[in-house]
Amino acid sequence: VSRGDQWRTVIREKESYEESNKKIEVDIILLENQINMLKDSLSIKNREQKTILAVLNQSLESRTLLYGDKVPDIEVLRLENNLSVSEKNYTLLKDKLSVLITRVSEENARLIDLEQRIIRRLILIESSQAVFSRKLEEFSFSTEKEFLEAKLSLNERKFLEKEAQVIDNKILELKAKLSDTRNKLSLNLTKPNSEKKLESLKDELLVVTDKLGNSRESLGGIKQLIESNLTAKESLGKKFLLLEKQKIEVDNWAKLHAIIGSADGKKYRNFAQGLTFEIMVTHANIQLSKMSDRYLLLRDLEKPLELNVIDNYQAGEIRSTKNLSGGESFIVSLALALGLSKMASKKVRVDSLFLDEGFGSLDDESLDSALETLSSLHGDGKLIGVISHVQALKDRISTQIIVTPKNGGRSVVTGPGCKEVNR
Repeated sequence: VSRGDQWRTVIREKESYEESNKKIEVDIILLENQINMLKDSLSIKNREQKTILAVLNQSLESRTLLYGDKVPDIEVLRLENNLSVSEKNYTLLKDKLSVLITRVSEENARLIDLEQRIIRRLILIESSQAVFSRKLEEFSFSTEKEFLEAKLSLNERKFLEKEAQVIDNKILELKAKLSDTRNKLSLNLTKPNSEKKLESLKDELLVVTDKLGNSRESLGGIKQLIESNLTAKESLGKKFLLLEKQKIEVDNWAKLHAIIGSADGKKYRNFAQGLTFEIMVTHANIQLSKMSDRYLLLRDLEKPLELNVIDNYQAGEIRSTKNLSGGESFIVSLALALGLSKMASKKVRVDSLFLDEGFGSLDDESLDSALETLSSLHGDGKLIGVISHVQALKDRISTQIIVTPKNGGRSVVTGPGCKEVNR
């Protein structure tokens, strides 16, 4: 091979290498661009990762605050159970609502019927009132009160009806006698002159005159009886008015006796205690409404010194306090105690309240409500003492007296105001 051929071969290889080198440089530039793009993408991904990690950490903190160390699957099951119970309660309440709507419709129909009946009665009353007013004017009564004062009682009317019947009978008897006498007179006038002698006729005239005088005396006696009857009627009317007043007074005393009258004073004690109990129940309901909107205390109608509760979560059902659970009983008892602490008189004032246990049966919401109520009482200047083993309660009370058991059945008391006594 000549040197020229070798040179040309070298030149061609050089050109080939240069062309390959250009391609490699182009590839390098492309790769550098890709690397820069990947770096930018990596930077963006890193920033996104930091953002996601920050959101994740925040979410974990929020979850820790909300759920703590609870297991999600267990919480899901619990929530599903609660949802199932809520759906059942919703179905029950929906059925009750349907029943109530039906009842409301029935009551509205009754109400419409009653309103129509009332309108008819009002029209009848207005008509009767007009007739009554005309009758008052006919009998010269200026007002209804005057008519009622002049009105006779049932016993008076019966007595006067009997007297009137007796008088009517006597009048009929006298009219019959008068008619008989007139008939006899007419008959005698139609007869021819008597054949009797004048002396005999004079004697008969004297007899007839005596009979006439006796009849006049009888008539005068009857008139006197009528006047005496009218006088007796007036006197009897006055006595009946006094009797009615006495009956009203006796009725008032009888009602008072029915309420508080008894030989041993038991009715009066129950009545007075019932008044105080009603005031305490009113204060207790105010305190109970601050802790729960479910219950409302109500005095038992048959046993006034015992309590029932109205359950607003059970469509206003009235239940006995004996059927309440432990937590419910504690809430009601606490409300009664707080109601009692609100009561005060001139001689007695409740400034201290001690609660022994009972908080362990409360859920968190009820416990918070009870503590807020106790705090408000403490803010009013009352001394509140709580005896409890519930850790959640102890964590929320700053001032504590701690009783620590020791060996031998002894205990050590520590806290504000406590000091050791040297023997």
